[in-house]
Amino acid sequence: MAGLYLHIPFCESKCVYCGFYSLPLAAKVPGLGKRIADFFQALEKELAALPVNFAPDTLFIGGGTPTALSQRQLENLLGLLRPQVRRAAVREWTVEVNPGTLTPAKADLLRASGMNRASLGVQTLDDAMLERLGRIHTAADARMSFELLRTAGFENVSVDLMYALPGKTTDAVLNDLHGLLAWQPDHISCYALTVEPDTPLAAQCARGAVVEVPDEVQAEQYHAIRREMKSAGFQHYEISNFARPGRECLHNLNYWRGGEYFGCGPAAHAHVAGRRRSNIEDLDEYCRRIANGRSPCDFEEQLAPEAKARETLIVGLRLLNGVELAVFRQQTGFDALALGGDAVPRLLALELLELESGRLRLTERSLFISDRVFAELV
Repeated sequence: MAGLYLHIPFCESKCVYCGFYSLPLAAKVPGLGKRIADFFQALEKELAALPVNFAPDTLFIGGGTPTALSQRQLENLLGLLRPQVRRAAVREWTVEVNPGTLTPAKADLLRASGMNRASLGVQTLDDAMLERLGRIHTAADARMSFELLRTAGFENVSVDLMYALPGKTTDAVLNDLHGLLAWQPDHISCYALTVEPDTPLAAQCARGAVVEVPDEVQAEQYHAIRREMKSAGFQHYEISNFARPGRECLHNLNYWRGGEYFGCGPAAHAHVAGRRRSNIEDLDEYCRRIANGRSPCDFEEQLAPEAKARETLIVGLRLLNGVELAVFRQQTGFDALALGGDAVPRLLALELLELESGRLRLTERSLFISDRVFAELV
């Protein structure tokens, strides 16, 4: 498959933990209206510069918060995308939605445009915790947004749940999960709160105002979530992601299977023909470069074949069914068991990886500490 990702660099306000590039609309940034208009002009040119024969199987509009845009701005954005949509038989078209920014009219517009999947950033149903995290919504707002998506005709809706939140017990996390399951979503992504550099949360931790949840408690919450999701009939198909059968995120599966994708917008990433690139994380410079006929790319590298094979192995191991060795050799030209010298045999001996029926995968005990496993394979 091939994917197309659009980064919309605007949100209503920044959450304390957010390390993604975006400009908060609520901050009354000078000249924001013109900067949004300039962004659309630049994005249109970047999309037009994609290869003529590029026909994405999946589209993903993220950010930032795409639904923080006004109704008119969303209409403009969708107008820019229509050539790509007409050019392709898009199987999955996802939009990220933040509760508190969705209206009935926006939901209807998104669905009518052809979008068939929505990802709703709920995080928790604890209103006090939402406020601490800097979220702009309440649990009631989140439920209302979910219902708006269903009413508009979205049959595939994913919700985000965050665990490892300071002060929340495992029982409290499961209460959140049970609340979300009652909505009957099709997909749930479960992420531990992480402290990203240069965020307000990092500053709070540095001065002791916030204490990170101990690893053993995080692991307890992670495995409790896994048990509950299995009981609810969800398939745990990727380290942090659970889906009802047939509702796995195709766009992200393409990433995890080492597929190719283009990314447009400031801070967007691409991976094509073994070459990785990322756009500059600066809206004004992104717009200036494109207006002057220059590339917005800020970083680019051509991975050596073995380095590319290692990367493909690592992202493939994020999937619960792991990597099929025969397919991996066909895809990369390398034997997965021999990459990194004795790394894979050593991890097998430590029971952090397992090999069964020609598939290499993480073991149950290594799912929560997968980053340590992957570090051995770099």
